[in-house]
Amino acid sequence: MTDLLPLTSLATWIGRHGDSPSLKPMLALLREPGTALPAMAWEVIDTLEHVGADSEVQLAAMLHLHPALRERAASALADCPGLRTLLDGLQAAEQVWSLHARREGRGSAEGLRRLLLAIIRDLRVVLVLLSEQLARLRDASSAPAAERAALAELTVDIHAPLANRLGIWQLKWELEDLAFRYLQPETYQRIARLLDEKRGGRERFIEDAKQKIRTMLAEAGIAADVDGRPKHIFSIWKKMQRKGVDFSELYDIRAIRVLVDDVADCYAALGLVHQAWTPVPAEFDDYIAKPKGNDYRSLHTAVLGADGRPFEVQIRTHAMHEHAELGVAAHWRYKEGGKGEASFERKVAWMRHLLEAREGGDDDTALLAGFSTALLEDRIYLLTPRGEVVDLPLGGTVLDFAYHVHTEVGHRCRGAKVNGRIVPLDYKPASGDQVEILTNKAGEPRRDWLLAANGFLASGRARDKVRAWFHKLDRTRNVQAGKEILERELRRVAMLQADLAPALDKFHLASIEELQVALALGDLGPSQVSRALHEHSQALLQAAAPPKAPERAPKPTARPRSDDHSSRFTVEGVGNLLSQLARCCQPVPGDAIAGYLTKGRGVSIHRRSCASLQRLVSAHPERELPVNWGQAASSRYEVSVQIRAFDRKWLLKDVTNVIAQAEVNILGISSQADESRGLADIRLTLKVGDFEQLSQLLGRLDAVPGVQDARRLG
Repeated sequence: MTDLLPLTSLATWIGRHGDSPSLKPMLALLREPGTALPAMAWEVIDTLEHVGADSEVQLAAMLHLHPALRERAASALADCPGLRTLLDGLQAAEQVWSLHARREGRGSAEGLRRLLLAIIRDLRVVLVLLSEQLARLRDASSAPAAERAALAELTVDIHAPLANRLGIWQLKWELEDLAFRYLQPETYQRIARLLDEKRGGRERFIEDAKQKIRTMLAEAGIAADVDGRPKHIFSIWKKMQRKGVDFSELYDIRAIRVLVDDVADCYAALGLVHQAWTPVPAEFDDYIAKPKGNDYRSLHTAVLGADGRPFEVQIRTHAMHEHAELGVAAHWRYKEGGKGEASFERKVAWMRHLLEAREGGDDDTALLAGFSTALLEDRIYLLTPRGEVVDLPLGGTVLDFAYHVHTEVGHRCRGAKVNGRIVPLDYKPASGDQVEILTNKAGEPRRDWLLAANGFLASGRARDKVRAWFHKLDRTRNVQAGKEILERELRRVAMLQADLAPALDKFHLASIEELQVALALGDLGPSQVSRALHEHSQALLQAAAPPKAPERAPKPTARPRSDDHSSRFTVEGVGNLLSQLARCCQPVPGDAIAGYLTKGRGVSIHRRSCASLQRLVSAHPERELPVNWGQAASSRYEVSVQIRAFDRKWLLKDVTNVIAQAEVNILGISSQADESRGLADIRLTLKVGDFEQLSQLLGRLDAVPGVQDARRLG
C-alpha cells in the first residue's frame, strides 16, 4: 500500500492533487466556503488513494457521493469530458444494482457483471464502485439484517468477482470477508474463534520463524522483508470446502511471506528455508518458472516446524508482490476456469496498462487516448423483461435475440419492443436495452429472414435454426417456395423472361428445380441469381462489341452539355450523336440495351425488353441502332420503382429510411391510397449506381413490414 495519511478535508486533498489539469475547472467550486464531504466519501477516497486511482477518479467519487455538490458542478463538468464519462458510468451502474435487486435466482450474476462492463465506457469506474461498496460493508454492521444480506449478496455477485478479475486483491479479500460475515455469520464466527483460540501460540511460532529466516538471509547477504501472511476467513472457508478438510488440517493457517530484490535471491532464500526445515514435497509450487494464467509469480512451499506441524512460506520479489497486491490481471481465467472474451481481455489489458503506467509516472490523458479502442465491445448485452441478461454478437437484431431466448420463440416471433417501443425485426438494440418479443401462438419462420441483404439475422446460430426448419419440409413445398422466390426476384428487376441456364452453370446446379430448392433453403440468395444473369448478359455484350479503333488525336469539339450521356454508350457505326436514357424503361449498367434514332433528340437508349421500344421499332425498323455500354465510371442512373403495401402509419417513413440506409438518392416520390382496400401505391424515381445496388435495395424494400411487392418499372 502507498504510505499516505488519511484525507479528512478538501483543502488537504486539493493540496495533494491541485496540480492535475483535469481539476482546474473544479478547483474554485471545491474551495467555496462550507463545501464538505460526508465521512463515507473520505473513506472511499482514502481507499482510492491506496490503490493508486488518479485525481479524476477520486473527484468522480466525491461528486457521485455528494449529489448536491454534483448539481453545483454541472456547468464546470462541461469542460471535463473524462470526469463526465466517469459519472455517467457510475449512474449506469445503479441500473445494474436495481436489476440485481429484482432478478430471479443467482444464475444471471455473470450476465450482470458483463452488462456492467459493457455499458461503462471507462473501466476506472470499477475502482470507484469497489471502494464505495467496501465502505458500505464496513458501515453495515448496525444496519437491519435484511439490508446487510442484500448488500452482501450484491457484493458476492458483482463486486468481489470484479475485484478478482481485475486482480485488486486487497479490496477483494476484505469484500469477500465482510460479505461472508453477513451471509453466514455462524460459520464466520466459528472460523474466527478457531483463529483466535490458537492466535497466541500461532503468533509466537510465526515470530520465531520470521526471526530465524531474517537471520539466515542476513548471514547470506540477502536483503529481505519478512512478515506474516494474513489469512482471510473467507479464503480459509473456501479451502476447507474445496479440499474437504478440517480447519486443523490446513497447511497455510501459519504462513510467512519473504520479499527480496531479484529472482536469484528468491531461489537462494528457498534453499535456505529448505535447509532449516523439512519441506513437504507435494506442497511446493514454482510460479516464477511457470507463472499462473494471470501472470502471478511467486514461490510457494510448505515445511515442517519444530512441533511437527507444517507452515507455509511464500517467496517473491518486491515487484511480484506489488503486482499480486495491486496489479490488474485476468485472474478470473485461472480462478474460475473461464475462457474469457476478447472484448473483456482488451478492457483488462487497458486497466493493467493504466495502473502500471501510473507507477511509472506516465501521463493519464495520453494513456486514455491511446487505449480508447480497447474499450470497443464485440458483444452487446440486452435485458429480458424479467431482468435476465442475454448477450449477442455486435450488430445482433431483435430477431437474433428471439432465437437466443428459444428456437420456438424465434420461429413464432412477429414483432418486438425495445424499451417499450415497437420496432421492426431488423432493429439493432444497444447494450442495456430491454427487449420484449411479440409472438403468435403458432407460427413459422419466413424465408426472407435468411437473406443477408435484408439484415434480419446477424447470428450464424440463428440462421442455422431457420435453415434447419425449412430443411424439414418436403421437397415439393421447397420447390414451390423457391419458384415463388425466383419469380418475385426476376419480376421486380424486370427479368422475368431471362434464360436461367447461366445461373445454373455458375452455381453448379443440374436443374431449375435444384435452383429453386437452394433458394427455398436459403443456401442461395435471389439477388445472387439475378446478378449472375446480368453479369452473363454484360459479358455477351462486351464480347459482341467491335474492337476499338486505334486512338487518334481528338478534333476540337464544343464542350459537351451536362446532360450529355454519350460517354456512357457506344453506338456502333455512328459517331458524334447525342444519346440519352429512355424515361420509359430507364436502363442501368448490365441491362441488355438497344438504341432508337429519334427526330431531333439523338439516340434514345432503351432496355431490349422495353415495350415502348418494340412499338417504335415495329413502325420504323430502320431507326433501331446497336448500342453497348461504355466504360465511363462512377456514373449513376435513374430508375423508377413501384411499391405496393398495406396502408399504415409511418409506411412512407420506413420506406425512405431503407432507401437512405442503402445510400440511394430519391429524385421524386408520389403515393396514392386505395382506402376501400387499405392499400397504398408508392412510386419513386431513384438514382442508383448499378444493377447490384438496385437488386439489393428492392430486396430490402420488399422486407419492410406491410410491403406486398417492390419492383422496378419499365
